[in-house]
Amino acid sequence: MVFGAAHYAHGERAPWRGRGLGLGYPRRVRDAELLLPDFSLILIGYLLCRHTALDRPLWLAVEKLVYFFLFPVFLFQSIVRTPLDLHAASALLAAGLGLMTCGIALAWALPHLPGLRRAIDPLDHAASAQIAFRFNSFIGLAVAERALGTPGVQMMAVLIGVSVPLANLAAVWPMARHGERSFAFEIVRNPLIIATALGLAANLAGLGPPAWLQPTLSRIGASSIALGLLAAGAGMQLQSLARGKALGAGVLAIRHLLQPLAAWLLARALHLSAPQTTALLIFSALPTSSSGYVLAARMGYNGALVAGLVTLSTLLGLLSLPWALALAGVR
Repeated sequence: MVFGAAHYAHGERAPWRGRGLGLGYPRRVRDAELLLPDFSLILIGYLLCRHTALDRPLWLAVEKLVYFFLFPVFLFQSIVRTPLDLHAASALLAAGLGLMTCGIALAWALPHLPGLRRAIDPLDHAASAQIAFRFNSFIGLAVAERALGTPGVQMMAVLIGVSVPLANLAAVWPMARHGERSFAFEIVRNPLIIATALGLAANLAGLGPPAWLQPTLSRIGASSIALGLLAAGAGMQLQSLARGKALGAGVLAIRHLLQPLAAWLLARALHLSAPQTTALLIFSALPTSSSGYVLAARMGYNGALVAGLVTLSTLLGLLSLPWALALAGVR
C-alpha cells in the first residue's frame, strides 16, 4: 500500500483532481447531504424521547447495549479491517499521532487558560474534553473516498486505526481521575479500550475475523452508529448548553478550527504528499463521535451536555470540512 503521487504515475489522473470538489455551492450541498444522516438520527432520538412512549428508561437500556457490545464490536472491526503497513505509511502515522496529541493537549489545557478557570466546571470539562479530539469514522471514510478514491479510504483507515487507542485513553483518563477512580481499573474494564487493544493486536499479528463473519460484524457496526446517535439525541438537553458556553466554545473551536490548522502545519513539516495531506486535513475537520456521549453517560457524567456538543459538532462539520479541503488545495 503506497500513499503518494507516485501511485498515479504514467499520466493517470489522481482522483483528488478535478472531481468537482470546488468551494462552490454544489460541493457544500454534498457536504450537507453527507452529514444529514447523523444529524437526522440525533433529532429523531430527541423527538422520540420527548414526544412518544419511548422515554428515558428505554434509552438507558440502549446506551448499555451500545456501550458494552455494539461499539466495541464496531471498533474491533474498524481496526482489523485494513492492515497497518507501518513502514509505508510512517509519515502519515506520525502526522496522525501528532495531530491527536495536539488535540488532547489543547483540550486538557482549556481550564488553565487565563480567564477560563472559573468559567469551566471541572467535571463538565472531564466529560466534554473528548469532543475536541474524537472523530466520526464513518463520515471520514465517506469523505476520503469521495475526495481521493480507494487510496483515500486506505489512508483514512490508517489514521483511524492509529488514533482510536489514544483517543479512548485520553477520553477515559480525566473522568476516571475526577471520579476518584483507579485509571488502570477503568482501562482494564472499559469495553471500548479492550476492543481497541484487541483490534490493534490482531491487526499487527496479521489476524482477522473469517470472511463468513465479516458481514455480521459490519451490520453490528452500522447498528452501533445508528443507535449511538439516537441515544445521543434522546439524552440531549439543549438547556445544558447554556450552562457550559465557554467550555463548549473551547472544545468546538479546537475540533473545527485549530485541529485543521495543526494538520496543515504537520503536513508541511513532515513533507506529506498531496493525497496524504488531503486525508490528514479531512481527518482533522471531522465532526466528533457520538461514542463520547455514551462514554460520559455510562461513567456518570453530564451526558446531556456532551450530547448537545455532539449535535453542534455535526453541524459545524458543514463548515470545517470544506475549509479543510480548501487548505489541502483540493479544487
